[in-house]
Amino acid sequence: MQTKGAYVYIMTNKTNGTLYIGVTSDLIKRTYEHKNHIVEGFTSKYGLDKLVYYEIFDDIGNAVLREKQMKKWNRAWKLKRINEFNPTWKDLYDEIL
Repeated sequence: MQTKGAYVYIMTNKTNGTLYIGVTSDLIKRTYEHKNHIVEGFTSKYGLDKLVYYEIFDDIGNAVLREKQMKKWNRAWKLKRINEFNPTWKDLYDEIL
């Protein structure tokens, strides 16, 4: 299902839990790394292993700009965005495979 391009994504540990916003050119691989705690860091420390949101971009530059924009948003805006995209906060990993 994955196409070429770039992605901004949000990982969490549970509904309304801790959020992590990231950017990648390979959403499947990066989500797998988060789910299996392959890379040490924030997501491993807090057990953020559920992909609950993503956006697709034509190039990495635009995705990075969007990531920076979203990281400046307050928490309520981030939650609103997730709730509109994925109201049940289900893990979207299987859908992107």
